[in-house]
Order: sequence, then structure tokens, then C-alpha cells
Amino acid sequence: VQLQASGGGLVQPGGSLKLSCAASGFTFDNHAFGWFRQAPGKEREWVSVISSTDGTTLYRTNVKGRFTMTRDNAKNTVYLQMNNLKLEDSAVYYCAAVRGALLATVPGMYDYWGQGTLVTVSS
Repeated sequence: VQLQASGGGLVQPGGSLKLSCAASGFTFDNHAFGWFRQAPGKEREWVSVISSTDGTTLYRTNVKGRFTMTRDNAKNTVYLQMNNLKLEDSAVYYCAAVRGALLATVPGMYDYWGQGTLVTVSS
């Protein structure tokens, strides 16, 4: 099982990044996915989640309207398009997978985790 996150980098406030998470080793279609982030000295927090069935998404309040999570079942990949990035969005971003359709926002509910990709928003 592998979740390979990529796309992080250094961006100025107001800029955009698109994260990708390529999955392998399990049945992609029957897993829901989440993006989480962890800033230095802080707990890991959920950012967005997407269901395994109809692509329903949830976003934490302070990213709603700026971030968009999607999934491509043909490519076994989930994405996180991040626009209008703010300083407080800086963190290591992780993708995770959980079997079923549940829109889980608690890290402990996830079965698989990627290695993380660093997003730094700085002027």
C-alpha cells in the first residue's frame, strides 16, 4: 500500500498550489480520502475529505471557498487545489485513505497515510 503525495512548495500569499496523492496497493474506488495538515508545534488537522461514492466533499471552515478536493478514479489519484493561500496554510500536508464512503475528519479513522508534502506560504 502506498500513498504518494506531491506538489508542495514555496508560494507567496495569494498564490496557488495543486497537491496530488497517487494511491496504489488497494482498491481506490471503495475508499474515501482526506487531506490533513500539520504545522510545527500543532496537532494534525483535517483540511478536506471526499467520499468514495459520489465525490461529496467537506472542507474545514477556514479553507472553504479557497481549496477544492477532487478524485480521479481512473488515475487512482486525489487532488487538492489550493488558491489564495495564506500564511496560516503553511504546513506539511498529508493524504490519507479509509475504506468505505464515510467522510471522516478524525485522523485515527484512516487506514493508510502518505508521507506528506511541505507547503510554505511566505512573502
